[in-house]
Amino acid sequence: MSKARYFEAVPAIDVEEFRKVVMSRRSIRRFDPSPLPDDVLNDCLDMALLAPNSSNLQPWEFHVVRTEALRKQLAVACLNQNAARTAQVLVVVVARTETWQEHCDLMLESWPEETVPRIVDNYYRKLARIHYRQGPLNLFGWGKRAVAAIAGLRRPMPRGPFSQADMNVWAVKTVALAAENFMLALRAHGFDSCPMEGFDEHRVRKVIELPRDGLVAMIIACGKRASDGVYHPRIRFARERFVKEY
Repeated sequence: MSKARYFEAVPAIDVEEFRKVVMSRRSIRRFDPSPLPDDVLNDCLDMALLAPNSSNLQPWEFHVVRTEALRKQLAVACLNQNAARTAQVLVVVVARTETWQEHCDLMLESWPEETVPRIVDNYYRKLARIHYRQGPLNLFGWGKRAVAAIAGLRRPMPRGPFSQADMNVWAVKTVALAAENFMLALRAHGFDSCPMEGFDEHRVRKVIELPRDGLVAMIIACGKRASDGVYHPRIRFARERFVKEY
């Protein structure tokens, strides 16, 4: 007898309530002094960790900076932006490029059924370790590039990651999805955020302890928006500029 496919009930969703969350999310430049409750922050972090990610290898870390002294130092590293100076919490969103091997092991250890399906075991024990490994001096990555170029003449082939730069892009893409989950969750709780790219990463690393392979994807200022926290109306270019239909 064949095994029944996994089934998960899907709750009803009010799309208009979700639209309110998306439409009211703005990059807030000034926050008022209202505290961001720990339970709200933790719930938002938990929702961030539910984001889709490549091979479920979850190459992310969220470094939460609550203490005033560290927030002030981090604000300096963020070029003294108003959002950083007035936020009640700063979250450093980090992409990891070297945790994938450990997480391959964790996927097999954490599998929710008694027996790991053969296709899953094969992927995390063998294929993923080939796909993401670059090797010393990137020699394995160059070898994979050559194989893909030749094999790709006859059939579709993944064209990367073949280098550390490719791995950086891979990790940051996934982490950005989690960051958006986090910011939308804050908005749903009635709080706000400002994702910041303007920072001195060297100084950020002096303020908080980051792993060697960690890339700071963004720093998110969090809190309750001030009455003058939005500087101007939202500007978006014409839909036709970005949406291409075939």
